[in-house]
Amino acid sequence: MKIKAPITFILLCTLLAGCAIGPNYKKPTIDVPVKYRGAGHDEGIGNIQQWWEVFQDSQLRDLIHTSLQQNYDVRIAADRILEAQAQLTMTGSYQFPTVNAGAISGGERVEKLLTQNPYELSINQVNLSLAWDLDFWGKYRRMIEASKANLLASHWARQEVVTTLIADVASAYFQLCELDMELEISKRTLAARRDSLELIKHLADHGSASMLDVRQAEQLVYTAAENVPDLQRRIEQQENLISIFLGQNPGSVKRGLTLAQQPHAPLIPAGLPSSLLERRPDIQQAEQQLIAYNAQIGVAQGAYFPDITLTATGGYQSAALSKLFSGPSGFWDIVGTLTQPIFNAGRIRAGVKFAKAQQQEALHFYRKTIQQAFREVSDALVAYRKTQEFRTQQEMSTQSAKDAARLSALRYKGGVASFLEVLDSNTRYYSAQLELAQARLNELQALVVLYKALGGGWEK
Repeated sequence: MKIKAPITFILLCTLLAGCAIGPNYKKPTIDVPVKYRGAGHDEGIGNIQQWWEVFQDSQLRDLIHTSLQQNYDVRIAADRILEAQAQLTMTGSYQFPTVNAGAISGGERVEKLLTQNPYELSINQVNLSLAWDLDFWGKYRRMIEASKANLLASHWARQEVVTTLIADVASAYFQLCELDMELEISKRTLAARRDSLELIKHLADHGSASMLDVRQAEQLVYTAAENVPDLQRRIEQQENLISIFLGQNPGSVKRGLTLAQQPHAPLIPAGLPSSLLERRPDIQQAEQQLIAYNAQIGVAQGAYFPDITLTATGGYQSAALSKLFSGPSGFWDIVGTLTQPIFNAGRIRAGVKFAKAQQQEALHFYRKTIQQAFREVSDALVAYRKTQEFRTQQEMSTQSAKDAARLSALRYKGGVASFLEVLDSNTRYYSAQLELAQARLNELQALVVLYKALGGGWEK
């Protein structure tokens, strides 16, 4: 009958501990626009295009696949998920009792000065102890809620790392292709200008051209030649950057399609802005962090209430080891304690204020992240559309510069134009080719930015 009271007490606490102190999480209201600024009429419905559907260069796909397996940022993000899982397990353990086993064996000899009769004491004991901090107010349940949210936040953080890595690899690869194109243009231009220089020298030897024409032709050669080593330097450095993305030491990088051959959709269906809230990893991560901080308010408020702890010990004790488990050697005790904070100089109140301030900060950060996401999508949509228009105009400008260079060469050979006109036309055509390569790169880079802004793809 003596143990019925603590058992009844435990059952009563378990039944009453159904609610958790602190505010329950409610999804904040968000002002979501009807459509993105800069979006077309086709909002797009259906499944999300994955990165292998967006970036169709097979060599680029191989690079992205390798980076996802070997990149150290992805590995670090995965390790953080394991950390969050372990933290959740540790937090969940607080709801359960702690059980420990122990054993004692020892002896003592006492010498009495008056009687000169010493005596000896010995003790042998084995015991099992239990300690249970009852989660009567739901403090530990709030801690578990926060740990679960942090675990989900770490999952979304890893997805953000993955999306960013895919975008970085694609962007670096397109930059490498653009440098390859610039190098090809420079080498082709250099070869043509060297041929032109030989022709001018031949004409000068026969009195049909002046030494000024020879010097101007040499300037054209030197201008094209000086770009070649600089472009080669930049190409190697770009390959080193891509190698680091792949989790490898610096080395060469295989190419697939040229910059001009890279396939990309002329129009991107961005989808509805409301779907972005579910698709962007950074938005999902910010919301999970908000949930965690909201749960921490309950943890902080739990400090106002008493701690209810149950401890129990049971086992066997005997002076003789041989009689430890026989005879009247058993013992047990059960103790319930309640500890109520009385005075702590405002520490608990300050802790609650701190938790509420963190929750408000997380709420503002969540809303800011959403607004920033809407802006990034709108900026990326207009950038992709306008870079396409610019690239189209640059193609026409390059074609015009090419034709002008051809006509100026014919006019010079016909004796109706000076070599200065040829020099100017060749310079303009060379610059136009480089600008066209840059325009194509800008268009592809805008595609990459749009891919990342839409959370790693867009709706078909």
